[in-house]
Formats: sequence, C-alpha cells, structure tokens
Amino acid sequence: MALPYELLIGLRYTRAKRRNHFISFISLISMLGIALGVAALIVVLSVMNGFQKELRTRILGVASHIQITGINGELENWPALAAQAMQHPEVRAAAPFIQSQAMFTVDGSVKGALVRGILPDQEDKVADFRRTIKSGSLDDLRPGEFGVVLGAELARSLRVFTGDKVTLIAPQGTVTPAGVVPRLKSFRVVGIFEVGMYEYDAGLALIHLEDAQRLYQMGDRVTGVRLKVDDLFSAPRIVRELAPRINADAYLSDWTQSHANFFRAVQIEKTMMFIILSLIVAVAAFNLVSTLVMAVTDKQADIAILRTLGARPRSIMTVFVIQGALVGCIGLALGVIGGVVLALNIDVVVPAIERLFGVQFLSKEVYYISDLPSDLQWGDVWGVTLIAFVLALLATLYPSWRAARVNPAEALRYE
Repeated sequence: MALPYELLIGLRYTRAKRRNHFISFISLISMLGIALGVAALIVVLSVMNGFQKELRTRILGVASHIQITGINGELENWPALAAQAMQHPEVRAAAPFIQSQAMFTVDGSVKGALVRGILPDQEDKVADFRRTIKSGSLDDLRPGEFGVVLGAELARSLRVFTGDKVTLIAPQGTVTPAGVVPRLKSFRVVGIFEVGMYEYDAGLALIHLEDAQRLYQMGDRVTGVRLKVDDLFSAPRIVRELAPRINADAYLSDWTQSHANFFRAVQIEKTMMFIILSLIVAVAAFNLVSTLVMAVTDKQADIAILRTLGARPRSIMTVFVIQGALVGCIGLALGVIGGVVLALNIDVVVPAIERLFGVQFLSKEVYYISDLPSDLQWGDVWGVTLIAFVLALLATLYPSWRAARVNPAEALRYE
C-alpha cells in the first residue's frame, strides 16, 4: 500500500543531511531536551509515589486503618463490638487497645510518652510492629509481668536497653489522707522497636492490655478497637458503612483523618513538581519551533517546487508537522525508556552515585526516610507521554503554517 507523499517527504526531511549543520544541531538539542524533560518527570513522579507509599507503610505499620474509640474514652464489652465490625465483608481483623499518657523515669531522666496497651497476638493482625522490633520480642509482653516495648528514640533518651528497669508514672493519682499521690509502677524493658518516624520512635511505648487495665484502673474496659481492612483506600467508605452497625457510643475514624496532613503535603508536593517539570518539557518542546522555522527557511525552494507541482498548502503544512512530530516522538521515546529504566533501578543508581562522590543525599539523622524510594505507576507514564506528545505537536503548528504560506514566485526568484 502506497504511503501518502506528505509522510514520505516528512521522513526524508527528517533523515536528510542539511547544508546548514546548525539546524541539525538545534534539532538534536530539541530532541534531547524533550528526552531529558520526560525522563526527569517520570523519575520524579516515581520517587514522589515511592515516598508516599513508604510514608503510608510506616504510618500504617503503627496506626490502624480504622479506629473505634469510646465517646468518653472507654468502651465496654469490646469483643461484641469487634464482632459487629467483623461482620463487614471488607474488615479483615480487629484488636483492642488502651491508650493513655504517662511519664518514664530512669536515674533522673524523665520523658513523656504515649502508652498503648495491646494484645500481642491480635495486634499482629492490625499492625506491623513485629517487623520493626530491633531487640527483644513482642511476645515477651505477658500479663502480670509488666514488660514494656519502647521506641528506639525514647529508649535512647532514657539511656536504657533490653532488660533494664524503667519507672512509669501514670497521670491518674491515688487519693490518700496526705493528698493525691502519683501512681508509679516499675516496668522491665523487653523490646525496642524502630518504625523510622520520630513521632512514634520517640513517644510510644507498648505494654500488655491487662497490665494497662490494671495500671489505669479500667477493669475490663478498653479505649477502643483497631480495625484492618482489605483495601486501605476504601477505609473512609467502610467507616460510613460501619457507623449504623456499631451498637455503642463510639467514634469512628480512619487513617486519612488521623494522618491527613502527611499525605496531603506529599500529594501537593507531587502536583507542584508535576507542574514545574511539565514546564521544562514545554520549553524543550517549543524548541522545535525554532528548529522548524529554520528548516522552513532552508527548504523554501523545495516548498516552491512542490507548490508548482500541484501540492496544496495543507499538504505542505502536513510535511512539516510530520517532520516536527517525528523529532518530538524520538525524543519522547528516548525519555520514556530512560525514565522508566532509571525509575525501576533508582535503588541501585543512587547508592552508586553516593559511593562515587562520597555524599549522602538523605541522612538518617535528619530524614525519616533515608533511602530514595521509587514506585513506578504506569498511569503517570502514560500521562507524561500524552502531555509531551501534545506539546510537541502544538510546537509544529506555527512553522508548518508559515511553510504553507510560502509564495512560490518569491521563493524561486533568486534560484
């Protein structure tokens, strides 16, 4: 099947060596500019997705997808409430907890912390503490033994290790004839965990649920129940569906409410980076304008001959649109391939650069996430590809329109 002559001429002009090498140089720069812009956009979006995924994993390794808490801070008959929640087909697991403030003191060092009473076996179903344990074991939290698992930063500030003793001071005091006496209890450190987020590592301690009930005089009551669902992004909808089913004076919340600021900040930053880098792609794409304008000037005699042979202005315009689109598409293809390869191997490339130059981009002492994560999403790749292609196509319109308006008589006057 014969190809349209506009396509054949456009391909020929793209491949042909030009008398003016500067035009070829500008065309190459335009192509490389589009490739670098597209690759940078794909890599940055993948890294932003990776940060969002890593942050979500770390937060939800400690927090819960859905949390049911009592209106007055206490829930009675939590097994019945957990059974009601488990009737929802998308709720995977439930675990009770007690949460309150306390102070830890060791040899004059005092630190405030959030104390969470848990059942280790059931907590494994809704959180991922076991993966973060650096020393000791979560299984050593046994009722009546008053063991505690501390965050790494909290343990470091108290200068304690696994096996050491710490004194817990509860905010609820005991009334005596001499006045209100703070409630103190000695705990043994049975484990240290490190989530990677300072908020938890420096301010969270885990004890057994029964020890917490005894310490805070809650009897059989708990603060609430934590739920894990099949799809964490469905948590807001599941909360709305669970509300009528829960037969208790309770407040339901999901992870998007309790940690909304983290994820909103990451999403806003991703959107802004997308806009900024799209402008870089636009600048590279519009370099095609200068390339094609010079190409039109260089090919005026050819355009005039084509016009005298019967070519319509629309055909001339199509020839240069094809030429510019081919340059843009080659740069786009190189950028997509390079960006995808780099995004998939960024965990290898970045450490190699750090070793080569002796630098560290994300210091563990400063950043929550010290490794550069990457999560390539093909939806982002197709979106970047479409935007770059449209920009490259738009950049060809004005030079092609000028080519279509070339007057054959004026172009051939001095030939």
